[in-house]
Amino acid sequence: MIRVTPLILAVALFMEQMDSTVIATSLPAIAADIGTEPIALKLALTAYFVALAIFIPISGWMADRFGAKNIFRLAILVFMLGSLACSFSFSLESFVVSRFFQGIGSSMMTPVGRLLLVRSTPRSELVGAMAWLTIPALLGPLTGPLIGGFLTTYLSWHWIFWINIPIGIAGIILAGIFLKVPDARIPRPIDAVGFILAGIAFAGCVFGLSVVSLPALPLVYGYLTIAIGAVSGIFYFLHAKRTTFPLLDPALLRHKLFRASILGGSFFRIGVGAVPFLLPLMLQLGFGLNPFQSGAITFVSAIGAIMSKFIAERVFARFGFPRILGFAALFGGLLIAAQGLFSIDTPIPVMMAVLLAGGVLRSVFFTGTNALGYADVSDEEASQATAIVAVCQQLSIAFGVAVAGGILEVSTRMHGGELSLFDFQLAFFVVGGLSALAGLIYWRLPADAGHDVSGHKAIAKE
Repeated sequence: MIRVTPLILAVALFMEQMDSTVIATSLPAIAADIGTEPIALKLALTAYFVALAIFIPISGWMADRFGAKNIFRLAILVFMLGSLACSFSFSLESFVVSRFFQGIGSSMMTPVGRLLLVRSTPRSELVGAMAWLTIPALLGPLTGPLIGGFLTTYLSWHWIFWINIPIGIAGIILAGIFLKVPDARIPRPIDAVGFILAGIAFAGCVFGLSVVSLPALPLVYGYLTIAIGAVSGIFYFLHAKRTTFPLLDPALLRHKLFRASILGGSFFRIGVGAVPFLLPLMLQLGFGLNPFQSGAITFVSAIGAIMSKFIAERVFARFGFPRILGFAALFGGLLIAAQGLFSIDTPIPVMMAVLLAGGVLRSVFFTGTNALGYADVSDEEASQATAIVAVCQQLSIAFGVAVAGGILEVSTRMHGGELSLFDFQLAFFVVGGLSALAGLIYWRLPADAGHDVSGHKAIAKE
């Protein structure tokens, strides 16, 4: 059952992660078909991420109130309906609304799916289960451009949404048959004020960062909404301290390992979130490759993610969380920065070797940090913990794309020309360095931190 449960959950997570990146490759074709400009259609990307930011905070309460398994299956259904609506969109407005609706379903799938895994898996087996769950989360963004490029080039852009239907149906059926998870319901009252404040805070930040990185609107709107989001976030923290049942309880950050997982994971995701934005652009604009060719090169990282499954559990048991996470963050960040050294003369096998090694380290890192975060969190706090993790993931990825986009913008303005290879190199160096900083957070932890989850201390005594 340890493998069945994460693989069933992985069906939905792969669908959600892939869909969030596959659309980027198909934007020109979609825009031409519905009669708009690709830059305007990027509002659909923003609408999707805004829906995630608004509804992820309430996912924990929904799972506690109505049952995590029920909400997980409902989320898949909503995501499927949103996919159908996207495929039948006929205008910019209808497509943006459809993507927002699709994002509502997606906002529940990831945190509730992780909650189901935590509740159904003994802590001593959590690393192995997370390894299976982490693979689709890494495969999705990497295979998205390849699949999107193929379907758009050789079939039709509509297929990038239609393929979600059979996958979603399989996920709903398999979850109903095989998921045997305790239906732990905690009927705490809804924090309506917290939901409004958190929604404005996270949506404002995500929307603002998206506008800054993908300027489909004037940049002033991006900076203004970031400011509104930040102020709302301050008001939320003040509110959460005074209410009995906060929607997202900041008190969970009192747990040292959970706090380290949030902080370290957020730093590392800055670079990881920027790569799917930077690398295809560099390969296509800088090296002259088409979307399918660039997707075929970046796809090798997915192979690295799969390979890591067979070593993650063993290395954490042998060396413990702090050392392996510190090593993976440092060298994973350096390999992100190394992509800035690529040039048009770099042999493709060399590029693929760097991406393969990076895929292994990223998968090992996320397997470990996701498991470490629950080492000192109780079962009663797990639903809020998964929502907090999911929100931080979206914010850090959006921040990574915004940082990368901002560097490209500033760099091109400074030299007064079009995008050049130097602009991409600078962006890769910066985001790679930020990711590498995550290693310092884990090296500060005790060597046996999270040993009851990793099994490290037990082996050391034998």
